Amino acid sequence: MNRFLLGLLGLVLLLAGAAALAVHFGRVPQVDAEATLVPGTALPPAWVLWVVAAGAVVLALICLRWLTAQVPRRKVTAWRWADEAGATRLSTATATAPFADEITAYPGVRKVEATLTGPHTAPRLALVVRAHGDADLRGIRRRIDDEGLPRLREALDAPDLQATVEFRMSTTKADARVH
Repeated sequence: MNRFLLGLLGLVLLLAGAAALAVHFGRVPQVDAEATLVPGTALPPAWVLWVVAAGAVVLALICLRWLTAQVPRRKVTAWRWADEAGATRLSTATATAPFADEITAYPGVRKVEATLTGPHTAPRLALVVRAHGDADLRGIRRRIDDEGLPRLREALDAPDLQATVEFRMSTTKADARVH
């Protein structure tokens, strides 16, 4: 949807620019290129100019925020920490692999993608659980919260590990035959 709307907006702006150029160069016979756009030549009151400038700045900041959101973030792939005994480096994929395998073994779960983000002092876990259409999602979520996450928190020594779970459903073979 986002790409479609952006493409549509780009097309509209491109057509508007082409129409303005056509009028400017006298290619549209119904419009006089020398005519003023609006009647009168007086400037609007000063407050109108300030409001337009402020609106343009706000719009520019919103556009910059949207643009920065489109830049992909560098994914944390390893955690590093050091103490008197030496340095430790742990791959986040290595840390989540047993956890993802455990959840994949739950009834109704097809596949699990687990991603750890943030520093090791304040980690966040993002789970994408692909489940069969007839799976008990409440039961899966309950097992994740009651069994899987406590073990992962203990293994990572991260009692404040925050987790988000996204379920994606697929139809089962039985559902496919009914349709």
